[in-house]
Amino acid sequence: MQRFDGQRFTGKVALVTGAGSGIGRATAERLAAEGATVVLNDVDEAGLAETARIIGDDDGTAVTHAADVSVPADVRGLLAATAAVDGHLDVLCNIAGILRFNNFADISLEEWDLILRVNLTGTFLMCQTAMPYLLESGGNIVNTASTAALAGSPWTASYSASKAGIVALSTSLAVEFGRRGVRTNVVAPGSVETPIQGQFFFPEGADKSLLGRVMALDKQRGPAHIASVFAFVASDDGAHMCGSVLRCDGGTLT
Repeated sequence: MQRFDGQRFTGKVALVTGAGSGIGRATAERLAAEGATVVLNDVDEAGLAETARIIGDDDGTAVTHAADVSVPADVRGLLAATAAVDGHLDVLCNIAGILRFNNFADISLEEWDLILRVNLTGTFLMCQTAMPYLLESGGNIVNTASTAALAGSPWTASYSASKAGIVALSTSLAVEFGRRGVRTNVVAPGSVETPIQGQFFFPEGADKSLLGRVMALDKQRGPAHIASVFAFVASDDGAHMCGSVLRCDGGTLT
């Protein structure tokens, strides 16, 4: 785990969903490296244990709580457990999500419902349940969208819709709760080397020319580069940011 001189999260409690791998793990590591006590959430208990081990090996503080963010009872239990750690919650990073690729005509209603339930409804449930704690602490939320929410993306209609919904949800919360002391912002990754990207495949009969965008930068980068953006936005360095949507995609949409 990379070390940082700054300790922007000393004395703070951060809850990171999707912390079992990828951007979620990297964000949890970064917040812990900067002094946060991090509550790690995922449905992947083995992944959570590995993230906790990495953080602990570098003298960070982390606790794990497996829960499904799309299940209201699980979310209530997760927030109660988080509040019990140090009596407060200061940062909520909603990173848990799933991705499927399919021709539009082949998307089943079950698949559509699943992706929206985990990605969008899960983010809604986490924000709604955490809000009383964040209002008390003057904390903030960083949600995860995608560049698929900001421009046309083939074979990801359900995923793109769920991520666009997260943008709209987040900007609504930013207006409703900003003056009450809770900031809400969005990070929109793209072209990042993560396990979820490894799920990509071309559906049958796909026109590969539809993926014609060229990334402006020299190469894809790993999740640590996205984690640094989460940490900036969630810290006091991002104190004047509310309702922002930050693209981190190597210039793919330029």
